[in-house]
Amino acid sequence: MLARTVGYARSREQQHARSFLCHVHESSVVSMTTRPRKCLDQLNLRVQRRRKTIKRRRRRRNSAGERRKRTNLRRSTSRKWIAGEVTTPLPGVLMVRDVLSVKVKRRRAAGQRSGGPVLGVTLFYCKRSGRRLEEDTLHLHNASSEHTHAWYNTLRDVLTGLSGRPRCMKVFINPSSHKKEAVHVYREHVAPLFKMANVRTDITVTERRGHALSVMKELKLEDFDGVVCVGGDGSVAELCHALVLRAQLDTNSPSIPVRPSLPLGIIPAGSTDVVSCSVHGVRDPVTAAIHIILGHVQHVDMCSFWSLRQLLRFGFSAMFGFGGRSLARAEKKRWMPSSRRRKYALVKTLARLRPEDCQLSFRTSHKTDLDQDDEQDGDSEGVESWTTNEGLYLSISVMAIPCLSPHAPRGLAPNTKLTNGSAALIAVGNTSRSEFVKHLKRYSSSTGQLDFSFVETHAVTAVRIRPRGLTGCSEDESEDDSKATPIIQSDTVVSFPWNIDGELVEIPNEVLIRVHPELISLYGEEVDEAESQGSCGCI
Repeated sequence: MLARTVGYARSREQQHARSFLCHVHESSVVSMTTRPRKCLDQLNLRVQRRRKTIKRRRRRRNSAGERRKRTNLRRSTSRKWIAGEVTTPLPGVLMVRDVLSVKVKRRRAAGQRSGGPVLGVTLFYCKRSGRRLEEDTLHLHNASSEHTHAWYNTLRDVLTGLSGRPRCMKVFINPSSHKKEAVHVYREHVAPLFKMANVRTDITVTERRGHALSVMKELKLEDFDGVVCVGGDGSVAELCHALVLRAQLDTNSPSIPVRPSLPLGIIPAGSTDVVSCSVHGVRDPVTAAIHIILGHVQHVDMCSFWSLRQLLRFGFSAMFGFGGRSLARAEKKRWMPSSRRRKYALVKTLARLRPEDCQLSFRTSHKTDLDQDDEQDGDSEGVESWTTNEGLYLSISVMAIPCLSPHAPRGLAPNTKLTNGSAALIAVGNTSRSEFVKHLKRYSSSTGQLDFSFVETHAVTAVRIRPRGLTGCSEDESEDDSKATPIIQSDTVVSFPWNIDGELVEIPNEVLIRVHPELISLYGEEVDEAESQGSCGCI
């Protein structure tokens, strides 16, 4: 009976052992000759180890590092290929023209600068976020060095074959523009992108006004693919003027404006940057740098400014009256912060608002390119006749570009384009201060900037402004101290302040402005509206 009981117990234990062994993983090596108790101990040990492994993996999966890694992995549009075949689909199409550069991706230890096992190819490309261009990456993973270098060489050859992309640029940096952040803007935002795209640069930091003009006269243009300006509207106008003058010298045609051979790239680092906003839509140095790298070039109209048959300069816009006098007041307060200085000048000029008595002549029809005599002689009638008006004007603006800005999303001249071959003439007649302030406030909106009875607009190819008043810049010099005004006025020539591309120019005589279609090439694209950042708080 005892033997039967022991035999029954042993048979039950063996059945349990066999049932447990049937659930063991195939990779488990347990001999069928092992004793049942030992089999159970090994099985329990494996189950405990498996549970610990599962818990460890769960803790690692829930850690912050793993969460960030999974989030970045989901957001990145990565591709994996094995033997040249794509295994994960891309949720969009990446155009080759949007690729900035291609690099070989390697695994490197901390502090290691070169070498390392190959991980694949990384494509640096641009993506749009509204009007902004942002840099993004696309990783193509492959551990095969042969396949990786084959893809890298092929993509590099394709990018090299794209026409219009610059390889060497001449860079001018104005360290005194706006808040003196031009050098910082270039080093932090532009230089890394140029280095990533293999764009070589030759940098000149300007030391005075006219420094860029003197450098451009002696520069070997054949060594560069373009010119870059890091600064405000004044620096941009100076470089555009220098490029056109250099083209005239190279072609031996001092009397005829000639389009320069090199395009100009504008990195915004000024206070308003209306030229940069007009060709980019935003005041963003990264967007401007990407336009340069991708070779987005467009031709833009320019103006030439003459007085007494002498060329003053080339530029994009000019303001006479309110715009000139407000800039003249701002220039006298250079010790103020830029934003405070602008508000002070605007409010002070509004408080002393008065019209200008002048003769305004303009021509709306296009002039033929063969009429070179009319280009030099402002008194000749040319192909078409002039329209002349006389009266009191609070402000007269001539703009060849829309002059977009964050405070004026539609621009100061919303009825003109970059390449329409004409400029916008905006003449604001004499009106009350309240109505003029309403006109200024309307620029911050999207419509109705010029819908006033006292505002006159024309699309012109030439404008002549002849002041007839007797008060110019001398009236503003003693505005804060009435005792400084002399009792007996001298017979000195009165100069009138002009705001030409953000630069103060004092001219005592009449000014002739002519429009030259597509005279300059700029990196960027034409936009209809700039990114808005709210209106000016002073009005």
